Amino acid sequence: MPKRISLLFTIVFSFNLIHAIPSPQWGATGHRTIGEIALKHLNKRTNKEIEKILQGESLAFVSTYGDQIKSDNRYKKFDIWHYVNFPFDSKYENSTKDPKGDIIVGINSCIRVLKNNNSTEGDKNFYLKFLVHLIGDLHQPLHVGRSEDRGGNDIKVKWFYKNSNLHRVWDSDMIESWNMSYTELASNSKKLSKQQIDTIKQGDILDWTYESQKLAQEIYNSTKDGDKLSYRYSYDNFSTVRSQIQKAGIRLAKVLNEIYS
Repeated sequence: MPKRISLLFTIVFSFNLIHAIPSPQWGATGHRTIGEIALKHLNKRTNKEIEKILQGESLAFVSTYGDQIKSDNRYKKFDIWHYVNFPFDSKYENSTKDPKGDIIVGINSCIRVLKNNNSTEGDKNFYLKFLVHLIGDLHQPLHVGRSEDRGGNDIKVKWFYKNSNLHRVWDSDMIESWNMSYTELASNSKKLSKQQIDTIKQGDILDWTYESQKLAQEIYNSTKDGDKLSYRYSYDNFSTVRSQIQKAGIRLAKVLNEIYS
């Protein structure tokens, strides 16, 4: 093969490969920020147990595991665990459940495995990584969005003149536009009082689900298919993204502290 043709083939193949990779929930930066924030709120006993189970890997490092395994067909059954859809005017408890599960089922399943003293070390490692990821996903509002548009994936928008969708804008576009590392985002989280932190910790998985769903409603009401989004949208909404990421980190630590207390 002539050198020019070979080079062209390599460039085209690389371009297609990059664009074939789906964007992950909250984006890697968002998930890692959540893991980094959670680390600051763990008690010593929990931190020791986690270090043992993860064999030295950090919460930030394993936070993207739930997306990384999507390319492995052995874990296909877990795809449904990343979100939940039920009508905005109803309660989860009274809604029709997907028999394959949802994010609430996923989180509670992870917690049960981690609390079970008979669970294998391999299971503890797997479900801890997954739990870290799912608590993050729960706080991305469109993971509790509408089923008919797949949580905003089917609402096509422009983000700074480039094709995107509403789900991706909230997953990663706004975060990546700031061009900050996860450690920078974590260290620049809002300074909270003990009372404010205690308030964030209140409630349970369902309460946090309803909180995210309420935000999802607001997002839908303020954005429509074909919108051109840029600086103003980020100005109006990035504080919510940061707040949800910080809440997710604090609440992840709460769940982990409760498991290993």
